[in-house]
Amino acid sequence: MISTRVAPFHTDILKLDVEQEVERICEKLRRAIFDKLKRRGGVLGVSGGVDSAVVLTLAVRALGKDHVIPLLLPEAESSPESARLARQVCRQVGVSPIVEEITGPLIGFGCYARRDEAVRSVFPEYDRTYKLKITLPPGLLDKDTLNVFSATIISPEGEETTKRLHPAQLRQIVAASNFKQRTRAALLYYHAELRDYAVIGTPPRNEHEQGFFVKYGDGAMDVKPIAHLYKTQVYQLARYLDVPQGILTRPPTSDTYSASSTQEEFFFRLPFELMDLLWYALEHDIPIGEVAETVNLTEEQVQRVFDDLIRKERTTQYLRTPPLGIDD
Repeated sequence: MISTRVAPFHTDILKLDVEQEVERICEKLRRAIFDKLKRRGGVLGVSGGVDSAVVLTLAVRALGKDHVIPLLLPEAESSPESARLARQVCRQVGVSPIVEEITGPLIGFGCYARRDEAVRSVFPEYDRTYKLKITLPPGLLDKDTLNVFSATIISPEGEETTKRLHPAQLRQIVAASNFKQRTRAALLYYHAELRDYAVIGTPPRNEHEQGFFVKYGDGAMDVKPIAHLYKTQVYQLARYLDVPQGILTRPPTSDTYSASSTQEEFFFRLPFELMDLLWYALEHDIPIGEVAETVNLTEEQVQRVFDDLIRKERTTQYLRTPPLGIDD
């Protein structure tokens, strides 16, 4: 946690000098890849989301389009809209993506079969004609709720059924689904090593610090150009960089399960505009009363969010822990 007290706290506290920040990131990205890592360029996955769109645009600015390789890594359950938007941002910055369809490797790993086995232990009627999503409880501001996941299945007729997951069921669903991110990471490193390039990561601060990533999956990277930025700051850069409007207006999604769910539903539980302000306040020891007044919430609501953020950071610390030596 950051403990430096700053004042005054206000709703524009996260506003950036975007031109200066873009230049700073580009300079550091150039130095990291060309000077420190001694690589010839960068490879990154482009998902159709705002984070990868911003990182792609920054990478092309920093390294030149001849030194940037974007990969599209769809699978059977990916949204077609993700691929459409990813191609759009690639066209805009003047690079041609490489497409690697990963459904075959995922079938080989048993990704879908292992996951579906766990889902059927909750919903015996479930088969591949249904859609699936995993969510956390809504209403974080209204009541104290722990981060207990539920699964929702949607029948071919559109009927939704939701049930709470037991820990063993959740672990199997998540462990199987994580083959998706780890397969993508393997292909990113294949294309990077093929060209003597570095892998450029796309997670922002929210995902990195709160543990919304897969270790050695989308958490595998050689350089992380936006991991210091809150999600709302990524959107500031996106608007400055003229990221396509369809990406700016699309709610951020994990695009991991067959049914659509936003990152707010799946993990964060609050809109980024509010969560980022409260997270900043927590990290900078802003008094709860001052925070509550500024964001027009009760102190109890603010404390609920603080508690949730602290739990997420604490319970996902192992994801950010590097391999331990025998004497560590």
